[in-house]
Amino acid sequence: MPIYSMTGFARAQVRMNDQLAFTLTIKSVNHRFLDMQLRLPSGFDALEMELRRALKENLARGHVEVMLSIDRSLQQKAGYNRELVANYLQAFSAAKDEFSLTGEPDLNNIFRLPLALQSDNRAANDDDSAAISDAVLSAMGPLLSELKTMRAREGESLGAILHASLDNLAEATNQVGALRPEVEKRYQERLAQRLTSAVGDEFSRQRVMEEVAVLVDRSDVTEELARMTTHIGHFRELLNDGGEIGKKLDFLLQEMNREANTLLSKTGGVGGKGTQITELGLAMKSHIEKAREQIQNVE
Repeated sequence: MPIYSMTGFARAQVRMNDQLAFTLTIKSVNHRFLDMQLRLPSGFDALEMELRRALKENLARGHVEVMLSIDRSLQQKAGYNRELVANYLQAFSAAKDEFSLTGEPDLNNIFRLPLALQSDNRAANDDDSAAISDAVLSAMGPLLSELKTMRAREGESLGAILHASLDNLAEATNQVGALRPEVEKRYQERLAQRLTSAVGDEFSRQRVMEEVAVLVDRSDVTEELARMTTHIGHFRELLNDGGEIGKKLDFLLQEMNREANTLLSKTGGVGGKGTQITELGLAMKSHIEKAREQIQNVE
């Protein structure tokens, strides 16, 4: 199963006849949840419910905008309200005769009356709503497939970047593991010297070394390295399996960052090879942060 990005765009332009066409557009960007925003002309409430259902069935996360625009501007015929105009003319003639007035009706003024002019496409618009809804739903399936194809293509690029970050993170982890024995030995020697100097003859060397062993054990990063390696392996498995993995990857990166922080706190101040471990620990955190930036757009 592919990895899906939450970024995508798709558009369909459909002409139903000489007088009627529509454009349906879907755009998606990253979001923690599935956030849908539909912009439809008035009178399409039932269609909106169907479109929302289709989005939920095909998408898991992302801010998704759907916009429907309808073009009815072609070949519209203008008419006039014959009854209204006739009544106006009758009233004008009656007033003229009753009050012995002069003058003739002005057609421009008549057509400025409310509802005097009409377009014969009004009834057609109402009749077209059902046909438009059916056509939009038919176009929605292929359009969602196009959107998901684009999101999968973007997801493939994200996967390649994330695998590269994992490679760098694994390399840094291995380098820390290689340096660990020498750093522990140096740390043990320094602690022994300091404790021996501090306690003098009050404690035997055996007791000093026992105390050193306890302190060295507390600074051991073997478990942190093991857990980091396990997390990296799990991360790779999720990438290879694909699907809706964004939230799982985010949780894993939080755990990786915790291990990196613990490693840094345990190995700080050793000097020598310990400085190299500190640098590698900081590099780990950098790789983790770069990966976190990328997965913000993984579905």
